[in-house]
Amino acid sequence: MPLGERAGDKSESRYCGVETEFNDDMPHLLSFNIHGGFDFLVAPLIDPSYRPSLMDQDSGGSGALPFAGSDLVLSPSQWSSHVVGKISSWIDLDSEDETLRMDSEIALKQEIAWASHLSLQACLLPTPKGSSCANYARCVNQILQNLNSMQLWLRIPLVKSDDETRNPDHMGEGQTDTWELWNSFRLLCEHHSQLSVALDILSTLPSPTSLGRWFGEPVRTAIIDTNTFLTNARHYPCLSRSHQGLTTAFFNHSIQIVISGEPVHNPPMARSLESSGSADNNNEGGWRHPLKSYLDYLAYLYQKMDPLPEQERFELGYRDYLQSPLQPLMDNLEAQTYETFEKDTAKYIQYQRAVSKALLDRVPDDQASTVITVLMVVGAGRGPLVRASLQAAEETGRKIKVFAVEKNPNAIVTLHSLVKLEGWEKLVAIVSSDMRQWNAPEKADILVSELLGSFGDNELSPECLDGAQRFLKEDGISIPSSYTSFIQPVTASKLYNDIKSHKDLVHFETAYVAKLHRIARLAPTQCVFTFIHPEHSTKNSNQRYKKLLFDISPDTGSAIVHGFAGYFDATLYKDVHLGIEPSTSTPNMFSWFPIFFPLRTPVCVKPNTPLEVHFWRCCGSIKVWYEWCVTSPSASPMHNSNGRSHWVGL
Repeated sequence: MPLGERAGDKSESRYCGVETEFNDDMPHLLSFNIHGGFDFLVAPLIDPSYRPSLMDQDSGGSGALPFAGSDLVLSPSQWSSHVVGKISSWIDLDSEDETLRMDSEIALKQEIAWASHLSLQACLLPTPKGSSCANYARCVNQILQNLNSMQLWLRIPLVKSDDETRNPDHMGEGQTDTWELWNSFRLLCEHHSQLSVALDILSTLPSPTSLGRWFGEPVRTAIIDTNTFLTNARHYPCLSRSHQGLTTAFFNHSIQIVISGEPVHNPPMARSLESSGSADNNNEGGWRHPLKSYLDYLAYLYQKMDPLPEQERFELGYRDYLQSPLQPLMDNLEAQTYETFEKDTAKYIQYQRAVSKALLDRVPDDQASTVITVLMVVGAGRGPLVRASLQAAEETGRKIKVFAVEKNPNAIVTLHSLVKLEGWEKLVAIVSSDMRQWNAPEKADILVSELLGSFGDNELSPECLDGAQRFLKEDGISIPSSYTSFIQPVTASKLYNDIKSHKDLVHFETAYVAKLHRIARLAPTQCVFTFIHPEHSTKNSNQRYKKLLFDISPDTGSAIVHGFAGYFDATLYKDVHLGIEPSTSTPNMFSWFPIFFPLRTPVCVKPNTPLEVHFWRCCGSIKVWYEWCVTSPSASPMHNSNGRSHWVGL
């Protein structure tokens, strides 16, 4: 059964598994653990004493492998939903012993073939025995090429170079950062999307900065041994504060927990059951699974998490889902898109604040009853900025005349209905025109627009406002007055694999909008391009270029860069800001998700090695596009050269 109920959370992290030893009575093994409260088990599929070379000598030609029962002992749904196959831990495909190496390759293929026959959803692969895993990875890559939808989880102990948790049973001598081991393995497996990570959580953890890079990797499960748990004052198992924080982060990233090992704690309830002689009774009679106290503690951690905020619940379906950015100049937005944006009250509160401050600066108190401020909303949509502007005028006691300029004829219909419904006929003039072609009857004191994209300028706000600037008074105010784009390097395995699945160049040269979730931010953001309105010296639409140098913290360790997350921060007016740049983002705003610029070939960055990135914003007669590349520590191809794959039409 799930660890508990948490409002808004329907992720797989609610389900907890248990690692078991080999048992040839699979129905009993499954029943014992499911009735004990676990949702699935990670179990060996074959007798651990099995070796192919010995089998050939002893089988007498029968060929029957010592699996844990036939496929008929459980129903297909039980195999698929409740069992993860555990590949034999003795396997060592990079051993210098030729017999062991050959036995390992044969056994690995046999066990995965059997697991595939059973329709298991996943198999747990043993940790590579040494720092070199070329043959192991080669064999796994061969298997992956012909595998059905089953996932392969590579077991990796969570160890980083600056700690003392090295375990010679899990890793080769001299191996001090197991992320390097994982990275080598997945590179040899060509970043295959069905290869994931199962992290072994040890008693000592790396630094939070080092841990963070794993959340951009395809981690499917975290295995916590009972020896990792501490003992609280009541003799129950518990985790250290750092382990608690990590476990909560796993829950938030849909990573399932698996409990491993023998019980090493003896809480009062377990002792009382033993003394009463009820240990052999069924669940209803007082029987408890030997690992139930560990499961209960994980359930406690899960249940004490705060419910998902309403905004996050709204965004759940968009997490790591790639969307092409809007092209509002080329395409007319649909009613559903307008409705989604109009629900973003946090955004319009900021706009209303900005208009209020501009009106107060524009018109002194002693002229409030006589001066009429001309305010133009360019790109008025269905009217939310018109409403915010009128509310600002009422709030400040200023008089305004509003021109609502909109090119979408469908939105114009809604605007007319809104003006009539609200009785704004004397206050609002509706203009059905592209702002770049409209000839205004008078100049504006305040120009208000909502043309920002996830990267600030990616929906052509500079080009549009340059065109509209001609009907703004010389001392007029533009809201927004400026905006800046930012990027940062990220590890984003899921996004990379989703793009790679298209098997073409176009998708790797497209900038996507996505609610970034399963990512690791590898360095602080840096600004790319800034646009100011009104701009009197040069055209905002000129081509722009920026070189950026990112330093990956030594505390992080090596990391893989799959692409760049892009954001914006805008100054609407004076101290009124709006944006999604992580350090200054507007709370509770959901109109914009970050933008993602992928790399065709991921770049591995070592500590203290700068990552040199180049970005261009290019302008042609009919389109605007971005180009990007990496030149250090290794060179990448130029992405989207001459806008060949992705552009925004003027």
